[in-house]
Amino acid sequence: MKPHRRQINEINMTPLIDLTFLLLITFMITFPLIEQGIPVQLPQGKAKELQEGPKASVTVDAAGKVYVDEVETALDMVGPLLSGKLAEQPDLTVLVRADEGLAYGKVVAVLRELHEAKITKMALVTSPDGGGGAK
Repeated sequence: MKPHRRQINEINMTPLIDLTFLLLITFMITFPLIEQGIPVQLPQGKAKELQEGPKASVTVDAAGKVYVDEVETALDMVGPLLSGKLAEQPDLTVLVRADEGLAYGKVVAVLRELHEAKITKMALVTSPDGGGGAK
């Protein structure tokens, strides 16, 4: 006589919940690294947390290369690229990341481009006091 096998009528949710938490933790760890993809040694300083909302980043590395959202760009193209984003997202905040060893004039040139593009919300990114800079 064969034993009668009972059919499972419900889904075991435990593996799905485990997978969800694993993905959540993975994204929590990797998202800050993705945001800071261009290696620069940020100056140290204290700052307030930024409000939530759309953000774009302009990075100037130690060699003076300019990046808009991790794409290398000529300095004179920073304004037009970001003004296009500003038209799509009026409350756009631009995060300016510059290497601490960079000449002051290069940072001013980037800020001038942002001003000419009519960008009013800007933030200079620093590393926390005692930190060793960003990756």
